[in-house]
Amino acid sequence: MNRPRIVLLHATPVAMEPVAQAMARLWPEAEAINLLDDSLGIDRERDGEGPLSPQIFARFDALGRYGLGLGARGILATCSAFGPALAQLDRSLPVPVVKPNEPMFRAAIGMGTRIAMLATFAPAIASMEQEFHELAASVGSDARLTTVLVSGAIEALRAGDAVTHNRLLVGAVAELRGFDAIMLAHFSTSRALADIQAAISAPVLSAPESAVAEMLARVAG
Repeated sequence: MNRPRIVLLHATPVAMEPVAQAMARLWPEAEAINLLDDSLGIDRERDGEGPLSPQIFARFDALGRYGLGLGARGILATCSAFGPALAQLDRSLPVPVVKPNEPMFRAAIGMGTRIAMLATFAPAIASMEQEFHELAASVGSDARLTTVLVSGAIEALRAGDAVTHNRLLVGAVAELRGFDAIMLAHFSTSRALADIQAAISAPVLSAPESAVAEMLARVAG
């Protein structure tokens, strides 16, 4: 039987390893194909925290259609800063497009009303917070989100220093008390999952496993 081909769409190399590991654990029968355009992350950081430009929407449309041409049964995006472009892509393609954070958001909302999120990439925060609150409203939840930006963490990871990246995240989470769940905002931050779980008693959610499970359900269903 042919293995379902899933295109993993990346805007930064640091997101690739976590989702590869999640795919191997949760869906080894799938054929995971990597499609990387790291200029997306560079340009998003340069543009700042405002709305996505029309050019970004067009680039995601082109990447999605390229992935479709590769025979994708689904496209799983690992780039948390581009939610609106991915939502549009999901509406326009005949295969499912899974946004990186929506499944994790849904799980966290089901755990309570006080949710914290650790982020390392500032330009992603505004659209992620909007997505979280829109999802909460759609299911009738009054969940509130507190976002903590962990300065210096992603720069350390880009330089190959995962130890410092994880240490900074653990230091930030140590200050969080009274939350029903804590989310790790980006695929890249999931590297610190085990260290953070050891440092705090609240449930800690990471995006790769939730996103892979969502893609599996949508393709199999």
